[in-house]
Amino acid sequence: MKPVSQMTPADVTSVRYVLMDIDDTLTIRGKLLAQSFAALWKLKEADLKVIPVTGRSAGWCDCIVRQWPVDGIIGENGALAFWEELPDAGMKTMFHPSAVKNDHPVLQQVRETALSEIPGLRVAKDQFTRLFDIALDFAEEDPPLPISDAEKVLQIACKLGAVGKISSIHVNVWMGDYDKLSMAERFLTQRFGWQGDLNEVVFVGDSPNDEPMFARFPLACAVANIRRYEGMIKHFPAFAAEQEGGKGFAEITQILLGTKKMSRFQN
Repeated sequence: MKPVSQMTPADVTSVRYVLMDIDDTLTIRGKLLAQSFAALWKLKEADLKVIPVTGRSAGWCDCIVRQWPVDGIIGENGALAFWEELPDAGMKTMFHPSAVKNDHPVLQQVRETALSEIPGLRVAKDQFTRLFDIALDFAEEDPPLPISDAEKVLQIACKLGAVGKISSIHVNVWMGDYDKLSMAERFLTQRFGWQGDLNEVVFVGDSPNDEPMFARFPLACAVANIRRYEGMIKHFPAFAAEQEGGKGFAEITQILLGTKKMSRFQN
């Protein structure tokens, strides 16, 4: 990973879309920072499309798309997308065609097995607002569990035939052939007419469930806390911030917008 300060005007001249994870990318210790929220507004005011891509639930997504300066949101690790068509068309939704409701018996078995075998593991507090996945919390609430426990959950999920991904706080488990990347590409194409130019997209993330995005987009970035997962990620992003969490996101935004402004003067 190169320092994000090494982004060049040639790198960013085509950028139209900025996608980002939420937990530990926009936040630090669960709180949305003033500078990271301000960075979202700066991206929006620069006429870029701003789209969080998160493991958070449908309930979170409904709130965020209504109240944050975003052009849509992809949630539950790619199961769904919400957006508003303003001024009067209201909330719109898109569900991945392979998404399966989270009452599936395999998911219930994963939950029961993981909770019985891993002391201290708990169901995420936002589970009641989820449609398609089971979120098992190892690090959002206290006491945090070691990442090795998250890996045990992943092993249980895979053994029982489910899909699992580790974020910085949860292990998300679902049925269906999708991830953050597949829904991001679907949403950009159907909502905005994206033609597949990878250089139009910047993604910012922090953890293993962001790896498909890191591997796909040549301008993918990470905040500094990505280094906690060096033994778990094969495909790292091209660039990394010096700072962690929301401070790192603000750093990336500042460099991106400043470099993009320079590219306009050079063209």
